[in-house]
Amino acid sequence: MLEKYNHSARILVALDCIVFGFDGEELKLLLIKRNFEPQLGKWSLMGGFLNETEDLEVAANRILYDLTGLQDVYFEELKTFGRVDRDPVERTVSVCFFALINIHAHSQDAAKAQNAFWINLKNRPEMIFDHNEMVNLALERLRYRAALHPIGFELLPEKFTIPQLQKLYEAIYDTPLDRRNFSRKILSTKLLIDTGEKNENSATKKAILYRLDQQKYQQQFNAFHYFVSDIRV
Repeated sequence: MLEKYNHSARILVALDCIVFGFDGEELKLLLIKRNFEPQLGKWSLMGGFLNETEDLEVAANRILYDLTGLQDVYFEELKTFGRVDRDPVERTVSVCFFALINIHAHSQDAAKAQNAFWINLKNRPEMIFDHNEMVNLALERLRYRAALHPIGFELLPEKFTIPQLQKLYEAIYDTPLDRRNFSRKILSTKLLIDTGEKNENSATKKAILYRLDQQKYQQQFNAFHYFVSDIRV
């Protein structure tokens, strides 16, 4: 049997999760109001430490479940942050993930239990350590991925209208999009199924409600669709 590696340094491995949500109008970020030291009362991302018996993905799922009450959440690894002085308490390396969830599907009680709140992304406060840097990088990744691949659908309810989908992409990129071009491009992907229903709450004429073709979505997940080809990413 192999002996354990000889080492003298203790280095903790943390996971920090950037959770994006969409409320129908604005892109939101789920943040924690810290009720413990260090940085008591400051804002931070949801995070935790890796247990010895956990894979990284398992730990990320655990943290996201504790925060949102949701399982099988879309998330991907963003980057590892390892600056020596990033945590003032102890040397800690953080593996950062970002997640996309339907803001109306998660458990509000689970979030409240973690002292978490949805914050408008454009008005987000200063956060502890290097969490601002993490969010900025995650937003860049989201914009790049959403332009090329259909991951934006992860932020929507089961049924949605094309105007609602357009609002989502306008929120992601913080810029208006041409209605006709966007609608034509989205419909050309053949990813949407007409439910035969109309949005009764539409402010103007009743818009068609669509749902995502899950089979095509999975098949085309890594295909290049260029959803917002008029935006540079």
